[in-house]
Amino acid sequence: MTLDPSYPDDDRCRAVFNAVEALIERRYGIPVVISDVIDPFTGDLDGAEIQIDHDLEAEEALFILVHLFGHTVQWNLSERGRTLGVQQPDPHLSEERMAELHQYEREAAELSLSLFHEAGVHDFDQWLADFFHCDWSYLVHFYKTAEKRPFKSFWQVGTELLAPKPIPEFTPTVWRARWDGVVV
Repeated sequence: MTLDPSYPDDDRCRAVFNAVEALIERRYGIPVVISDVIDPFTGDLDGAEIQIDHDLEAEEALFILVHLFGHTVQWNLSERGRTLGVQQPDPHLSEERMAELHQYEREAAELSLSLFHEAGVHDFDQWLADFFHCDWSYLVHFYKTAEKRPFKSFWQVGTELLAPKPIPEFTPTVWRARWDGVVV
């Protein structure tokens, strides 16, 4: 089910997923594994592999794929990225920490946008921006309350667009699975 009728339909999401998955594997050497991902997660990463739950709708699977690619890049470039990637819920997170988490999540989305563009996909910019803003709102609520509300309850259409961030060279390296900590 598409979140907004102006977004690409399921067939387009599947086609883009297949193109982006092939690019991630061929250009960046990161295998994408479609399997049963441990609940409550819909995807996982370890720095050298991306896992996507087999039971997702095309739209959600595509977001998880590109989002985890962005975090994979971050994990391979920065110890700080790996630390932020497993942030525990805490109602007392400082404004500075929240700003750092926002930058971490936004950068992952900006890397995702560059990945789309590298794959020749230019009709998902608004879709990705809306997913990013929903994801960030979800995470803010989760970090402050530890409550996992339905993701789509944070959805807004027509949010501020993102700017693509060039994907730097990196070497995929196994660091740890996200479920070794708490990542949503």
